[in-house]
This record gives sequence, structure tokens and C-alpha cells, in this order.
Amino acid sequence: MSDARAPSRRQAEDFFSLARRRLTLEVPAALTDPGAEGVRRGDLDLDPALWQRAGVCATRPAAVLVPVVDRAAPTVLLTQRTAELASHAGQVAFPGGKIDPGDASPLAAALREANEEVGLPPALVEPIGYLDLYLTFSGFRILPTLARVRPDFALDLNPREVVDAFEVPLDFLMNPDHHRRRTRDWKGVARDYYEMPFGERYIWGITAGILRNLYERVYGA
Repeated sequence: MSDARAPSRRQAEDFFSLARRRLTLEVPAALTDPGAEGVRRGDLDLDPALWQRAGVCATRPAAVLVPVVDRAAPTVLLTQRTAELASHAGQVAFPGGKIDPGDASPLAAALREANEEVGLPPALVEPIGYLDLYLTFSGFRILPTLARVRPDFALDLNPREVVDAFEVPLDFLMNPDHHRRRTRDWKGVARDYYEMPFGERYIWGITAGILRNLYERVYGA
């Protein structure tokens, strides 16, 4: 892997250009077929053998939007989930959720969820490509969609799902010096994960894992 560091604004076009070259909107078969071949990431991807020990089976297709806001210094739009949600309550997350039968694609699901959760208009979103499939302990098979977002939006948060929305500089999140490895016990299994604390915001777990995958896919050798 290269030792690239994430861009300042003068390098932002390079980031988007690299991402377009390295990502596609081809949906992996493994999103809906657990037996299909393909690259997978996940809550235990730093030690794949632990999946069997943990007794976890991720089978529910889901999609999230990874929105890079095209500001003078690009940022990533994230949400703080409400404390009342059934899964990942109170955590920092990307807009997204399960893929419904009426969704034409994972991209369509991610755009719908972003609009429902934070009021982000799909017309302001330019999709770039999918990252690697991400499997979670909560049973989801998440396909993240990287997108370039025009900055002229006014968010309208859904209070049942999102308590706050905020932006973090892309250059902070794409700097591997900020990608810390940690370990927690989960039902008797030692779980390794990434964390990327930013001020008072604690970015970790699924969200940090997807951001790490974004770094590897865009800047990897």
C-alpha cells in the first residue's frame, strides 16, 4: 500500500479522479448471495476466522451513502444516531439502511435513506462507485456508495433516527495516522476494530471500518 496522505483542496480533484478510476457501480453478487465470490470486509475482517467462533451470520442486504461534500476543503457528512434506535443506537454513522424491495439498486436505497434521514436531495448527489461489501455483527451486508455532494444543501433531520449531522474534513479521515486499532471483548470474542476520534465525535466500528476501506481503495497500491 502506498503511503499517500489525504488531500487538501488543491488535491481534491485527484481524490475524486482516483476514486472514479478505482471504483465502479457494479453490484457484487455477494450482496444477496452469501456464497458468492468477492471481497468482503466486516466487523471481524482483521481476523476472519473469528466469524465462526462468534456465531455471526450476516444475511440482510443494506446500503449506506458515503457523502463527500465538495467544499473548498472537502468533508465527509456523518450522522449521530438517536439513542432509541434498535441497532447501533447513539453511534456515528453514514446515512443508510436496509435495501427495500422497491429500491432499484443499492445506490437507490442509499439515496432514499439519505433523503429520509437528513433531507439530502438526490439531485445534489453524484455517485462515484461502491466500496467493498461490509458484514456486521447485527446481521447486515452493507454496500457503501461513495458520492460527491454539492455543498448547497439544507438538511432536514428525521428526529426519530438522527439527533445530529456534522462534517469531518476528508484529509483527516483519509490520513492513516488517524486510523487507530483497538480491541474489545464481544461475547467472549476479542474484536479488533478501527477508531478515528475527531474532537468530541467518536467514530469507530462499522463507520471507521468503511472509512478505512475507502482509504485503501482510493490510495492503496
